[in-house]
Amino acid sequence: MTKFSKSFVFAAAAMCLAGPTPAQAQAFPTKAITWILPFPPGGVTDPVARLVGAKVGESVGQTVIIDNRPGGASIIAAELVKRAPADGYTLFFGHAGSHAVNQFLYSKLPYDPLKDFVPVTNLIATTHVLVVPASSPAKSMTELVALARSKPEGLNFGSQGVAAGGHLLAELLKLRTGATLHHVPYKGSGPLVQDLLAARVDLAFDSPISSGPHIKEGRLKALAVASNKRHRNFPDVPTVAEAGFAGLELDFWFGLFAPAGTPQPVVRRLHQEFLKAIQNPDVAKKILDMGLDISTSSSPEEFGALVAADAARLGKVVKDSGARAD
Repeated sequence: MTKFSKSFVFAAAAMCLAGPTPAQAQAFPTKAITWILPFPPGGVTDPVARLVGAKVGESVGQTVIIDNRPGGASIIAAELVKRAPADGYTLFFGHAGSHAVNQFLYSKLPYDPLKDFVPVTNLIATTHVLVVPASSPAKSMTELVALARSKPEGLNFGSQGVAAGGHLLAELLKLRTGATLHHVPYKGSGPLVQDLLAARVDLAFDSPISSGPHIKEGRLKALAVASNKRHRNFPDVPTVAEAGFAGLELDFWFGLFAPAGTPQPVVRRLHQEFLKAIQNPDVAKKILDMGLDISTSSSPEEFGALVAADAARLGKVVKDSGARAD
């Protein structure tokens, strides 16, 4: 082999090891993308993924396959994506539970939410509304806390499950106020709302999607929104800060992740395409009509900072509450 030939081989090998160049990333994708969801079909995230995936597919000229892999508190889906090739063709619909909470609930989590994934973009978020039965004497957060303190046995709060957003928020409220609040976990919002309506539990931080119709009908009372802004469907309900309890905000986010090692040019292309898709006026309207919020910016770096910050904040809440899943 000549000196020139050897140099050419070494240069070509170096280019292969370096991964896609920005020009090559613009050609990405050249085949179907698989987007793995840790939830079953029919849930809140499934129609969002199908709307966004279809729009991304139109833009890039390739199919985005929605692959539902529910179960195991999102661990099954997360581990599957972790082990996938880091080429941008297998993506994960991660969320605050999978990436900020699970690591504190499980002693042997088979993935590292910060090291095994690269954040691409935040996509949607849902907030929580503090609701009480219509028969509750509390008409504000302050009155609710006073009610809990006035009862030797305290109050019962329901949640969508151990370490769900509603559980963490109530634990934050308990830590903040010293009020006696006893956790009653349910398997999702459906049975929780039924027991709220029957006044079998005293309060809950629940999704406006599931509690919203009952709030509008007057069967549940909304005392505050656990966000930094009022909810568009309940403009008269104050935020937790307006109610005097700043620091209890929690927007439960859902976003796009790729396996660690995915080349940055590919990550940038994915970020560009998915953010453009979810901000499409037709797609955005349908998602907003579901009661969800959509991301308006969130670069990969900003999304990564959000994940790390929530892991630190929510991890402390999980530890202080003593919650465990194994």
